[in-house]
Amino acid sequence: MTATPMKRPRTIQLTSAKTLGGWSERYGLIVIWALLIAVFSVIEGPIFLSVANWQSILGSQSVLLLLAIGLLVPMTAGDYDLSITGVMGISSMTVAILNVQGGWPIWPAVIAAIVASLLAGLLNGAIVVVFGVDPFISTLGTGSVFLGIIYWISDSNTITGVSSDLTAWVVGGKILGIPLAFYYGVLACAIVWFVLKYTVFGREVLFVGRNKSLSRLAGMKVGRLRFLALTISAGVAGIAGVVYTGTTGSADPTSSQSFLLPTFAAVFLGATVIQNQRFNAWGTLIAVYFLVTGITGLQLLGADSFVQPLFFGGALVISVALSQFSRRKDAASAERLGHG
Repeated sequence: MTATPMKRPRTIQLTSAKTLGGWSERYGLIVIWALLIAVFSVIEGPIFLSVANWQSILGSQSVLLLLAIGLLVPMTAGDYDLSITGVMGISSMTVAILNVQGGWPIWPAVIAAIVASLLAGLLNGAIVVVFGVDPFISTLGTGSVFLGIIYWISDSNTITGVSSDLTAWVVGGKILGIPLAFYYGVLACAIVWFVLKYTVFGREVLFVGRNKSLSRLAGMKVGRLRFLALTISAGVAGIAGVVYTGTTGSADPTSSQSFLLPTFAAVFLGATVIQNQRFNAWGTLIAVYFLVTGITGLQLLGADSFVQPLFFGGALVISVALSQFSRRKDAASAERLGHG
């Protein structure tokens, strides 16, 4: 009698495929980043791999990292904050005007700038939660208002001559040759990661982002959570504005708007790594430096200035498309298992 070979159960095959697919979805961007580094290393050799280049890559993007980490909080709650770069600009200009034109010591000026940012966040929260205006529309509007205020208080001029004490705290000190600003961004990333993962507030914000109606039925104070998320976003944007002023030693009324597209690109791209389909802090950090690595490599190859908006815009579209594809694939897999 010949034994009939047993077929592997379909559920085991599906589970194995899902495990492999899940790994690629969670860490695929890291693999692509490594390949990108390898390609640029082969093409550009010592220039791309130089310590100075990597110190520049890591140390020059602290403002973008802070903005992306700040945006991450309301995005987790399901709310867009398109005013985040306007808040950053308010903070940056407040520091410069109070310190240079008002004669304030730098640290009271920094505190005033962060307070101004928090007030902007409270305004966003009130419009969205109290008056029920869609966050996309309301923050698009308040962002424009903040930009107008920046032009008004600065007379559309760049304010230079900010105290060197701030510059010393932001880029003057270095660890392993990398400016302190980089470590401020990593610290903010770690704090937001901890809050979202291990605190009641973080878990509730995540639940609200997934389903606001069920959150209300579960007894969560959805309005308060969204209000706090928008306020936190503005507070972190305020810190980003201070870091920007400390990095450049000045405040430019036009510069903050150039960060809006990269910030959203980093947050959406970060949702495709580490915790797939979920906005997360470490994924956002990886996305920031993946994007910067690509742009730096292309610029070293002689690419023109158009490469930045092209790269950031492409990353945003691709990351959203990948997220939608992943959701549809998961839904289809669940349906097959349900019928299997």
